[in-house]
Amino acid sequence: MNTKAPSQIDVFVGSRVRMRRLMAGLSQEKLADGLGITFQQVQKYEKGTNRIGASRLQAIADILGVHPSFFFQEGDDVAARNGDTTREPSEISSFVSSKEGIALNRAFLKITDPVLRKKIISLVAAVAQTPETESTRTGTSHAQDLHG
Repeated sequence: MNTKAPSQIDVFVGSRVRMRRLMAGLSQEKLADGLGITFQQVQKYEKGTNRIGASRLQAIADILGVHPSFFFQEGDDVAARNGDTTREPSEISSFVSSKEGIALNRAFLKITDPVLRKKIISLVAAVAQTPETESTRTGTSHAQDLHG
């Protein structure tokens, strides 16, 4: 059987459609209804299995409230081409595209207190046991960090 693999561009554009759809809080069904297609077709677009034509991409952009160029932008990739190799593009893109990542970002952005934001980062880093834990500590215990 000779099945053609989706192109990397189609997969990338599809992942950006999925990310924006989730950010907008739309289901595949709602997006499909707006486009006059089935949700299965939206699934195929998001996986990159089916290529999205120009007029359909414009319609998706209109529904999701972005410019069509949004689906081709990858900030992490641009930074890497400009010499910033400190980022981990695939990890960041995967996280931001996930339901959990979007929910965490939305909730975090609602926190206006910068001190509380730092404490939350410290907590998450401690739970994950990452090197960031040590860099955010100032010689106090975790309990003191979390309770001020």
